[in-house]
Amino acid sequence: MRKITLHFALLATFLLNFADAKAQADLTSVEIKAGLNTGVEKAEIQELLNYLSSDELRGRQTGTEGIELAAQKIESIFKENNVQKYFDSYRHNFTIDGVKGFNMVGMLEGSDPKLKDQFIILGAHYDHIGVQKPVEGDSIANGANDNAAGTVAVVELAKKFAEIGEHKRSIMFVLFSAEEMGLVGAKKIAQRLKEDKLDLYTLFNFEMIGVPMTGKDYIGYLTGYENSNFAEKFNEYSGKKVLGFLPQAKEYNLFKRSDNYPFYQEFHVPAQTISTFDFTNYNYYHHVADEAQRLDVEHMARVVESVIPGILKMANSSEKEIKLNE
Repeated sequence: MRKITLHFALLATFLLNFADAKAQADLTSVEIKAGLNTGVEKAEIQELLNYLSSDELRGRQTGTEGIELAAQKIESIFKENNVQKYFDSYRHNFTIDGVKGFNMVGMLEGSDPKLKDQFIILGAHYDHIGVQKPVEGDSIANGANDNAAGTVAVVELAKKFAEIGEHKRSIMFVLFSAEEMGLVGAKKIAQRLKEDKLDLYTLFNFEMIGVPMTGKDYIGYLTGYENSNFAEKFNEYSGKKVLGFLPQAKEYNLFKRSDNYPFYQEFHVPAQTISTFDFTNYNYYHHVADEAQRLDVEHMARVVESVIPGILKMANSSEKEIKLNE
């Protein structure tokens, strides 16, 4: 009897080790195949940041020629990098108070026959507040940190995941319009995707990531930190502390103040925002001086590079491991 028990114990140990090895393979095989080059071109970040926050685009207010130019630029990059369309075009159109708006939407289909029906959304709003009352002769609120920076991050991630070329779940890249009008673009597309019965796993939103924080042991803070195990699992996947907790984010209820929130409301899944604006490190929120030269492009590149391993593992885990807390 003891001998048989020993055999069962050895078999159980083997099966547990095999299962663990398989789980690790689920997470790492694509990385190994792709070589996981997380590097991004700082010059390309700078170029897109400069364009989106240039005076030519006049603050990218929803319904203006400036945001149309921004949309055309995003479309051209999606096309150039073979990012697919989810809708018939890259635009998801809507109207708010007689103003025509459009979210920009691209996707990369997953490689797994079953898991490809599950989606991760990477998002950021690309609109801003446009022309304002002049300050020292300047009336254009260029919106470099808010939120050309986040837009650049999502576009760079679309390029990078198109380059990596394989992930089991599908990844959608959404640039929201009319955020400054009350998260309208996010609300409209969340409702539409819910109608489409999209199987949304998580949404990861990028907001004001243009300047670094000081004295923190993480790259960016996650809004709604305590609502899910997103930060815990993401840091585990990344092998370092990418996401942290900022008390002010909870104090000011930032979880409900960015484009992640409509997706949480519609889908009740982890839908959260990363930011590096901590209320002390940037004085030009909704100000005409929010311009590209005030941002730290090396920091922006570091944010993008830091999130790639975590997103990739999130896209390749065999189960949905990131969950809301009860």
